[in-house]
Amino acid sequence: MKSLYLIIMGVTFCVTSYSSCLLCGTLRDSGGSKQELRVMSYNIHHANPPSTLDSIDINAIVHTIMAQQPDLVALQEIDADTERSGKGNQAEIIAEKLGMHVFFGKAIDFGGGEYGVAILSKYPLSEGTVYKLPTKAGTGGEARVLATVKIKLPDGKFLRFGSTHLDAQKENTNRLLQISEIAKISSEEELPMIIAGDFNDTPNSEVIAVLDTSFKRTCNDCKPTIPVNDPLHAIDFIAYKPQKNFSIRGHKVINETYASDHLPIVATLKVNF
Repeated sequence: MKSLYLIIMGVTFCVTSYSSCLLCGTLRDSGGSKQELRVMSYNIHHANPPSTLDSIDINAIVHTIMAQQPDLVALQEIDADTERSGKGNQAEIIAEKLGMHVFFGKAIDFGGGEYGVAILSKYPLSEGTVYKLPTKAGTGGEARVLATVKIKLPDGKFLRFGSTHLDAQKENTNRLLQISEIAKISSEEELPMIIAGDFNDTPNSEVIAVLDTSFKRTCNDCKPTIPVNDPLHAIDFIAYKPQKNFSIRGHKVINETYASDHLPIVATLKVNF
């Protein structure tokens, strides 16, 4: 395993590459010239099962992801060498167990270590970048980021994939600033792009309305993803741009209620480029 630490825009991140990939292969053939890509988004709550306080169960997260056989995964609430979660970068540990490529984007220093978002990929990744998202001074909002990578598909074509986790405060002030910055970043992207994550707002909100101006979500009647035992709100989404490059084959919420305080989501996209 090789890890490369770089600094972009004042943010430290790590790219880890594995020479073997247990889940690697070709894009799923959808019966014609177009092929399918399976995308997952999962807020893992630093691998702490809500029913078992102060415990860490990485294997529960691994098993949940493995069961879905995703090609790309956006992870949120990742600990790296923190006091509460122990030694190691959780994204790297999960990736190693799954045999996937990994990219970690730090949002903040936390508990003696780092905390942020991550990307897992069945396919080679490069050009990892961490964008610091704005937070209005005086709001007490926690720093948030968008992490993106360039994915090389088996046919040699490329796409950009991003993972994010927006502000969690009741007021949407920071979320609106952050989603607007994401829209700006995506407007400058020449590659087809998929973004996924925990947006901490619902489909009828101002925040998701801004998301919808730049991206097409994989769900219209989005099923709730929190709380896990009696889900009421959809706040986790997968979206893509431009529409001509993707079409939706399916979207579902995974009923896994032990591993995290969020239900994971999975979308199957037909790749049209």
